[in-house]
Amino acid sequence: MSEISTKPYLIRAIHEWCVDQGLTPYLAVAVDGRTMVPRSFVQDGQIVLNIGPDATQSLVMGNELIAFQARFSGVVQNISVPVDNVSAIYARENGHGMAFELVPALDHGGEEVPTSMELTELSDDSLELEPPPDPGKGGLRSHLKLVK
Repeated sequence: MSEISTKPYLIRAIHEWCVDQGLTPYLAVAVDGRTMVPRSFVQDGQIVLNIGPDATQSLVMGNELIAFQARFSGVVQNISVPVDNVSAIYARENGHGMAFELVPALDHGGEEVPTSMELTELSDDSLELEPPPDPGKGGLRSHLKLVK
């Protein structure tokens, strides 16, 4: 029997902690062919998604997949992210959270499925990210911010 990864459990725990503290949980995701997100919001092969209760509907955080509905430029989109593609989860307001090493996924033939992003070494501090600018500036741009 193969060992189940701790990653989906840690993602759910950080998400719950953010929500309990009144913080906004952001999910940094490496985008590849298995990731269902609006491609116009992808930058440098990655996207950062607000997965807070006010930004999502029908959020399901499973062991293999994170799925929900969210609005992008006012249009409801179905979002589907493999847990393997999550590179970090953190609180927008203070940057506290956890970063994960991305492991290339294998397709059904045993071949690596390339991701569009490669991470370099991560420090033990996990994440020291600056919060994105205030989204209340108007306009049609998303309130989501790319984290490099």
